Amino acid sequence: MLSRHTQVYFSLLRLLDLALAFGVWEFAYQLRFLWLNWPLAHEAPSHQEYLLAATLVSVLTGFSFSYTKVYQVQPLKRELFRVAKGVAGVIVLTLFAAFFYRDFSFSRLHLIYFLTLFTAVEFASRLLAYKGLRWLHAQGYHLERILLIGSGASAAGLAEKLSRLQAAGIVLEGVITPTFGEQAPPAPTIPRLGSLKSLAHIIVQHRIDQVFLALAPDEQQLLPELQSQLSTHWVDVRVVPDLGNFRTLHTEVENVEGIPIVTIVQSPLEGWNRVLKRSLDLFGALTALLIFGPLMLLVALLVRLTSPGPILYRQERMGLDGRLFYALKFRSMRVDAEQSSGAMWAKRDDDRVTPLGRRLRGLSLDELPQIFNVLRGEMSLVGPRPERPVFIDHFKTKIPDYMLRQKVKAGITGWAQINGWRGNTSLEKRIECDLYYIENWSIWLDLKILALTPFKGFIHQNAY
Repeated sequence: MLSRHTQVYFSLLRLLDLALAFGVWEFAYQLRFLWLNWPLAHEAPSHQEYLLAATLVSVLTGFSFSYTKVYQVQPLKRELFRVAKGVAGVIVLTLFAAFFYRDFSFSRLHLIYFLTLFTAVEFASRLLAYKGLRWLHAQGYHLERILLIGSGASAAGLAEKLSRLQAAGIVLEGVITPTFGEQAPPAPTIPRLGSLKSLAHIIVQHRIDQVFLALAPDEQQLLPELQSQLSTHWVDVRVVPDLGNFRTLHTEVENVEGIPIVTIVQSPLEGWNRVLKRSLDLFGALTALLIFGPLMLLVALLVRLTSPGPILYRQERMGLDGRLFYALKFRSMRVDAEQSSGAMWAKRDDDRVTPLGRRLRGLSLDELPQIFNVLRGEMSLVGPRPERPVFIDHFKTKIPDYMLRQKVKAGITGWAQINGWRGNTSLEKRIECDLYYIENWSIWLDLKILALTPFKGFIHQNAY
């Protein structure tokens, strides 16, 4: 795989990051207590405690940098951004660990020194590594030369992505379009190297290391000829399946008893990701209950006093993998609101909504009881908003890829909501945001959405 081409490089970078974290932590200790010693510390604290902490910080650095996807082939700007996220993660995890370690108090100024120096050193190391790789590539070292065969959509998409990896030494030498030699290459900037008849000559002339077969459906009959020609060469061969109109979602390749299996659609929340998200949900829901508990009691009292009927409204919704549950809300409509009309979207100036209910909806306070849905595991703090089954039966045949949003738990807030797509707005835009969230899920994205929700999610002109 292409990842093996950079395996040694990223392994060395990982070791360097661990060493830098340890070294900068120690350097910050010397700077704070021995060299500058300002403001004056009458005696230096235990050096042994700081050395033990340096070891922990190194481990946390490895975890944080791996989680923020620092060790991947990517453009320099994106790598630096992820390094910054990784450093922020190290600080958060260090503070979290220090909070539970009561036997010793670490200097806050030392931590500021460490944060400043570690960020600077990490950025400098990445820039030097980048320039070092560029020099090696210019000398002809650490290159992986690739030939692409195919002319369909898969070939075009792969060519575009491979062209972005040149900084890592992945060089797309050119393309062969095998369908009668008439079709253009996937991109104008990629040279067309000839026909299949000259395949052997092209491999030798361009010193090809890997051949990617990205054949369109009408080119699949060429596989026996390609197999025959490539079997006499030393190149690695990769096959890129043409998935047609399938919307991919966290694709994965597995090997089952020697048979390659391509997973096209799957949830991102498996294994430790599921544990992390559930932990965040429990911690966040309990915290929200402590913060909003008195307000919820007040709202419950107001609902009871201002209109006849129950305080809470239970509405059937569809959640993860199509499982049905009852979402809880403070009742904001008359008890008989849907007796004559049936299930329908709420609209502006809806006469079914009570005066108090209109205020609750405008501030999104009617959603607060869904904290209990989160505690029960039926919902998450962050995710696509849950929808009623009657609407889902209609939308799933009208909107492409609508059901992919059911691959994660429904949420109280979400990426669509903080971007303004709530209430009676474009359903297509909302689904687009939901799928973006699923494809790019991380704990950091959840925290970002939660942080923005009070400013962009609670109060909105389309909340009615």
